[in-house]
Amino acid sequence: MAAPGGSGLLVIERLLRDRDGIWRQIIEERDLKQLTGQMLISSALSLALYGAVLGFSNSALQAAASFVKLPLLFLATLAICLPTLYLFNLVFGARLSVLQALTLIMVTITVTAVLTLAFAPISLFFLITAQSYSFFKLLNVAILVLTAMVGLRFLTAGMRALNEHQESVAVPATPAALTADAQEKPAADGALLTKQQLAVRTQPATRPDGSASMTLLYIWILLFGFVGTQLAWTLRPFFGSPGRDFELFRSVGGTFYADVLETIGRLVG
Repeated sequence: MAAPGGSGLLVIERLLRDRDGIWRQIIEERDLKQLTGQMLISSALSLALYGAVLGFSNSALQAAASFVKLPLLFLATLAICLPTLYLFNLVFGARLSVLQALTLIMVTITVTAVLTLAFAPISLFFLITAQSYSFFKLLNVAILVLTAMVGLRFLTAGMRALNEHQESVAVPATPAALTADAQEKPAADGALLTKQQLAVRTQPATRPDGSASMTLLYIWILLFGFVGTQLAWTLRPFFGSPGRDFELFRSVGGTFYADVLETIGRLVG
């Protein structure tokens, strides 16, 4: 297993091979700043390279712009949605620190980014051979959705591991004073006091509501998706229509979902 202080490539390998070790490191809050920094570098570089592939559908200038804008999209979405995840978990007793929440989301983004980069040769192949901008755009939207879904599975797995750890360490309070009193009472009262102790000891301890925490996590994932798609629409273009003049940004109008449906209509029509 790679050490926590390894290089960016070793961090990627750890994420894919040693998930339990990553969860333990997050739970114990060991070297999280270093781990988060390594994931930030790895994910930003992976997304930048994939963004360049997207931009080549228009020009080298568009590729350079998308090289910067795609990592910016993910990191800006993280900055917008991180406080909500942190507060959601505080409300339901998950006791998630800001750094732990940040690290969990960076795991998601890094896995998504690395898997997205793995699809870059396929995307580039269809860019060269398909000669259909609509198909190329839908293909890459599908790739991004698929890789994001895989990355979010890591987020839910990490949150479950954190909830299970907190439940395992939540133990019932031992009524020490009552036990001491029971030892000093006459034998006639011993049975009654023993039953009282048993009743107290068998009461469940106060634990984080794991099911409610996971439900809110799924709600947060939907929120993350909506924020991400709207921000992507605001930062567009990432692809750039062939033959169209280079634009760093376009005027805000319409929606991401309407554009996807329109593209599907052009492709099948």
